[in-house]
Amino acid sequence: MSQLRYRSEKLSGWGRFPVEPCHLYRPEKRSDVRAILGSGQESSYIGRGLGRSYGDAALNRDAGTICPIRLNRFISFDERTAVLECECGVSLAEIIEYFLPRGFFLPVTPGTKFVTVGGAIAADVHGKNHHRDGTISGFLLDFRLLVSSGEVLACSRSENCGAFWATVGGMGLTGFILSARIRLRPVESAYVRVDHQRTHNLDETLNVMAETDDGYQFSVAWLDCLARADSLGRAVLIRGNHARAGDVPHTRGSPLSLPPRHRLKIPFDLPAWALNRAAVAAFNALYYRGHGDAARQLIDLERFFYPLDAVGNWNRLYGKRGLAQYQVVVPENGGRQALAALLQKLGSSHCAAFLAVLKRFGEGNPGLLSFPMRGYTLAVDLPVSRALGPFLHELDTIVLDCGGRVYLAKDAVMRPETFAASYRKLDQFREVKQKLDPNGLLSSSQARRLRIAG
Repeated sequence: MSQLRYRSEKLSGWGRFPVEPCHLYRPEKRSDVRAILGSGQESSYIGRGLGRSYGDAALNRDAGTICPIRLNRFISFDERTAVLECECGVSLAEIIEYFLPRGFFLPVTPGTKFVTVGGAIAADVHGKNHHRDGTISGFLLDFRLLVSSGEVLACSRSENCGAFWATVGGMGLTGFILSARIRLRPVESAYVRVDHQRTHNLDETLNVMAETDDGYQFSVAWLDCLARADSLGRAVLIRGNHARAGDVPHTRGSPLSLPPRHRLKIPFDLPAWALNRAAVAAFNALYYRGHGDAARQLIDLERFFYPLDAVGNWNRLYGKRGLAQYQVVVPENGGRQALAALLQKLGSSHCAAFLAVLKRFGEGNPGLLSFPMRGYTLAVDLPVSRALGPFLHELDTIVLDCGGRVYLAKDAVMRPETFAASYRKLDQFREVKQKLDPNGLLSSSQARRLRIAG
């Protein structure tokens, strides 16, 4: 049977670290997935969409990795309720391409549109609007989950709700999502009205965000991670709301049409010395000085939400060793002190943090392994080096001491004891997984490293 064939490939996440040999399956229909799981060919399996998680969450060393990108069919759409039903391999890019011209956009989106619906649910993705709208699960009506026994469960808040909340944020360890129903957001245009505001230190950054974020649907801050002393935590705040149709000049054509976008591609790996501390410091200074206060700028959705998607293979900027995107959340109580400590560590280290963003989170949800909690989330890109693992473990200690945690979709080096101490519903997750997958057929390199299944 062709669907049971696999290719042995060395795979990685978007960070290109680690790289592991995996057996890659590419099913063409939903019944193929059941056949693969029931074949007995592998000791375990994990789903892998478009490979945009950063570490080893979608890797399975010397075992099965199932890529569902050919399961990308739209099943139904109710224009009255804006509810889309689709297969798990549909990408956010495909949803935007088809539904934005019809007046609908994603209710929540991460920083890339090259993510599958199944992957978005498995990571319970968040975006620039978490302080207002929460994660993707807030707009998820239900999904069909293929468990290791071959049974398909209908999962929602009212039916198989334990499986629902274990799968949301569960990194593919409870079963294989076959299809889902998600409510899209009606929009009048393909643009956002954006305000930029420059702040001078961390206290000012957090104060302005706390005082004004409620007036914006979307809010994010670019941080200069290398700024120190009185400038520690200086930032450019970028906040906006969906633009109305009348905000778009007639010269731009249809309000729901995205403008043409010039796309670049990084053709080779940059040498390790290119992304050094001096180069990053110069870039940060130029970016900060070049973004003064500006109000009501009209920016299209692609440039606002997905600036890096215009640069193909941008992860090659970090060289052959790759990068780790380190993303944490710290609670409101004690969060300022923790952020200051993290930024001081980053600023005084030899690690060149090229990209750093800060957002405010609203309340968390019942997802057993869901990442967000009320507080602040900081994400930084760091080039991989021999010193990176021990350095990130030092940062983990700061995060853990204040009651925070690390995002599983970005993690590559966290220790199992750190994970267990920060994800406090882990025992509940293990109980649900044991019921759904008693033989441990669903596993990943990350799950084994962190001992997620016990």
